[in-house]
Amino acid sequence: MELTIAAGLASSALLLSNLASILLAASRLKRRHVVASPVGAQPVSIIVPSRGVEPFTQETLQRAFSLDWPRYELIFCVAHAEDPVVRLIDAAIARHPKVPARLLIGDDRISANPKLNNCVKGWQAARHDWVVLADSNVLMPRDYVQHLMAAWRPDTGLVCSTPIGSRPDGFWAEVECAFLNTLQARWQYAGEALGLGFAQGKSMLWNKPMLDANGGIQALAAEIAEDAAATKLVNSLGLRVNLVASPFEQPLGQRSFAEIWSRQTRWARLRRVTFPLFFTPEILTGAAVPLLLALIAAASAGVSLPSTALCVLAIAYLPECLLALAKGWYLSPRSVTAMIVRDAMLPAIWARAWFGGAVEWRGNAMTIRTRELTELEEIA
Repeated sequence: MELTIAAGLASSALLLSNLASILLAASRLKRRHVVASPVGAQPVSIIVPSRGVEPFTQETLQRAFSLDWPRYELIFCVAHAEDPVVRLIDAAIARHPKVPARLLIGDDRISANPKLNNCVKGWQAARHDWVVLADSNVLMPRDYVQHLMAAWRPDTGLVCSTPIGSRPDGFWAEVECAFLNTLQARWQYAGEALGLGFAQGKSMLWNKPMLDANGGIQALAAEIAEDAAATKLVNSLGLRVNLVASPFEQPLGQRSFAEIWSRQTRWARLRRVTFPLFFTPEILTGAAVPLLLALIAAASAGVSLPSTALCVLAIAYLPECLLALAKGWYLSPRSVTAMIVRDAMLPAIWARAWFGGAVEWRGNAMTIRTRELTELEEIA
């Protein structure tokens, strides 16, 4: 009897926390809407680190040149001149002579983070006080800058947007959507609602004089992930990380299981190293643990196991689907199956994050470890 009650209560508590996170996220999120450019808008520099040609590269480039903002410059950064994306960027710049744009090539190795290294030259070349670091696979809406600027407050140190997966081609891409949207974005917005804003490197709006006064872009090399370093830096200044109310799309195209596993385990290991206290309870997210506890309680009480499983899955996934529907995110007849597969993967991803070793980050082999361990090795 005690086992039945304990397992039942634990399962119920986890399902309630799951529902609470969805409600908190929903309170912070808004469905996509157009924001007009304000009068007297300040000029903005947009730095886009690029590497390789992806399925949506042409479209994301075109979007970057089509923003509805009075004054902005585009600074594309590529580490190597032989990269095939150079030709596409040069062609896009030539097609849009009215938009100030430059392509900078070179690699400033200030850290083990290849994306951050690629951004350094762009940061140094930026002409304006407001700077956006934008990943090359972000599908910028015309009011991209407006949404970022609208989230800035007097106590803000950084504005970010999580990626919202769209246009999946195939089942595994739908699993990627399930990871990005109603799990990771949901928990990030729930955290912001509780005063725990975490940076996301996909789109980052900085006030350049503020960051330059506190170490400049080099300060983001303090952690293996620039968004983790950004979060800690902003918090140390007594400022907040804010998220845009309507996050931006990342079109996915095709994905394979191997790609998802590689990406999710890398991100999990980054979170484990940079924010271990917040990462540890991640094993409790998703439906796997509450489902297991509910089945233990049901077996102990002699209740139907299939009925219990269906009840738990409905309580877990119906609110997720309603969140996606309410915010205009991708949803299909296979979405619930994708969520189940995602949650089946979560315990394995969490366990994998506790093991060290090298990972691949866009073709770059790198070892994820704590800064303290790296410093000790350098001293030795």
